[in-house]
Amino acid sequence: MGWLSKFITSSIGQKLIMSLTGLFLVLFLAVHLAGNLTLLTGDNGKSFNIYADFMVHNPLIKTTSFGLYFFILLHAVQGIIIKLKNNKARGSKYLAKNKSSVPFASNNMALLGILIFAFLCIHMGDFWFKMKLSEVFGGEGVPAINYDGAAVKDIYSKVVWSFSQLWIVIVYLIGLVALALHLWHGFESAFQTLGLNHKKYTPIIKGLGKVYSILVPIGFAILPIYIFLTK
Repeated sequence: MGWLSKFITSSIGQKLIMSLTGLFLVLFLAVHLAGNLTLLTGDNGKSFNIYADFMVHNPLIKTTSFGLYFFILLHAVQGIIIKLKNNKARGSKYLAKNKSSVPFASNNMALLGILIFAFLCIHMGDFWFKMKLSEVFGGEGVPAINYDGAAVKDIYSKVVWSFSQLWIVIVYLIGLVALALHLWHGFESAFQTLGLNHKKYTPIIKGLGKVYSILVPIGFAILPIYIFLTK
């Protein structure tokens, strides 16, 4: 297994891990957005609460979620390691001289990644932590609501309360701007690292990446803005 550890810690291995975990997270974002759009159904949170309850109690999704947390952490750590290695290899003078000629997103992927990671920590703390751990440690937790004889946690009310706070909405929007910029460069970069380059298909991949990096963050941004303005 020595060859595996050497490959994983090598520059190529680290970039490969970044690409694979990044594409996995891209897929997760699309699925997560599709579920969260149930907030807009206008049924006082019934669809969203049922969706959230399914996500929490489905064994396959619960198992996958632990893999997701691991991939998020791995992606963040690998990104920082690669950035530090690149800075050391190139030297500060080289970076200063060429910084203006590099697109903002490409030149600041590590910074954008840190902002996104901080945003995720706030998001998880505001929803997941309070929902899961408050009950374990004796807090009031999230109250239940009954739908057709089945009791589920009323997460919708918690979401509405959070997105009625202006500072939370602003934090979310800042995080989503960082996400859009990160995706703008990262989507295309992931396919390049995997060697999936073809003069016929690469322009299509680039185009899809640009569209995805705009539409998905906008989709997420609509939710706090809509709730803040209407609730």
